[in-house]
Amino acid sequence: MSICCVVGLGYIGLPTAAVLARAGHRVIGVDVNAHVVATVNEGRIHIVEPDLDQAVAAAVASGSLSAHLTPATADVFLIAVPTPFCSGADGIPQPNIDYVLAAARAIAPVLRPGNLVLLESTSPVGTTEQVAVLIFEACGLSSEQLHIAYCPERVLPGRILQELISNDRVIGGLTPAAAEAGKAFYASFCQGELLATTARTAELVKLTENSFRDVNIAFANELSLVCEHLGINVRELIRLANHHPRVNVLQPGCGVGGHCIAVDPWFIAAAAPHCTPLIQSARRVNDGKSRWVFEQVQARATDLESQLGRPVRIGCLGLAFKPDVDDLRESPALHITTELLVAGLDVLACEPNLLDHPTIKLHELEQVLAEADLLVFLVAHSPFKGLDLTGRNVFDLCGVTEQV
Repeated sequence: MSICCVVGLGYIGLPTAAVLARAGHRVIGVDVNAHVVATVNEGRIHIVEPDLDQAVAAAVASGSLSAHLTPATADVFLIAVPTPFCSGADGIPQPNIDYVLAAARAIAPVLRPGNLVLLESTSPVGTTEQVAVLIFEACGLSSEQLHIAYCPERVLPGRILQELISNDRVIGGLTPAAAEAGKAFYASFCQGELLATTARTAELVKLTENSFRDVNIAFANELSLVCEHLGINVRELIRLANHHPRVNVLQPGCGVGGHCIAVDPWFIAAAAPHCTPLIQSARRVNDGKSRWVFEQVQARATDLESQLGRPVRIGCLGLAFKPDVDDLRESPALHITTELLVAGLDVLACEPNLLDHPTIKLHELEQVLAEADLLVFLVAHSPFKGLDLTGRNVFDLCGVTEQV
């Protein structure tokens, strides 16, 4: 087995480090956050993911996983750092790969001939090539001495530990030899099919997967607006439509969040703005759904206030971007709740997967149910299912009150 240096101990890097350690590798975890490093070295975790706490505790206790602030010599280097976006021209956000390039600079001094460097961060097309240029210039090695490849993660939060092992992987090498080296490494812990291609193709594969989902969710979100206008239950509509053997409409929500689906389509649009009207439109439909929800909550609160003859309290249930995780990245639920607070409304926010939030006061579910006049379900967290809501004013954006 190999010595693996995993750079970035976040939502992907830490579970990957735990899986590698369990597969028999010696893992050096690296993060720039000293608190994260200390937490991991204590055998604890700083994120919410089922079974991750036990996996990390076991890996640290066995000595197969340790965390550090800087990289060390290893056989395999795996980069799993954020790739956010920033504002750009023509309303198209631009990808920011500064963290990826910083990680490449950090590992360059400890690279040796024969090493394998894998980029897993979701990246715009051409990023792996930029990483290679930076590394080759910094360490003096060549593509014959160093294998560099791109292999995007494709896991679902809440199922990361299972899907890191079971999902197929696309491995794009800068050279055929790099792709094969990547396949050999992933074969040490992956049970899914390992598919070799070029780095550029692999980069676009990941962006395509999430853009496909974004476009389909936009269709569902647009249907939800149509159904609201026509007085039709959108979830019943979709359930019945999906009985067609070649139809599979996804479910609407209060928008689209997470670091992948809400971000990746812009990476394609930024690279080819004149070729992507559908992708850009889908992004705007999904972002616009959050604004529609905000306006709907305001209107419902105003109507209820006139009925009650007093100010109303709004219970916002869920802040994360998806059910049963603590991940707030690009969360439409968090955005909606923040906008309601900024608008001066009396909001009781509940996020059962967080202990606190830097700007929003969190409340227990029992208090929100007891004190809120209008319950707005933004995320279908498990604790929100099966509640007795008889006689309550409910605005359900995630279908949680319809689940049995």
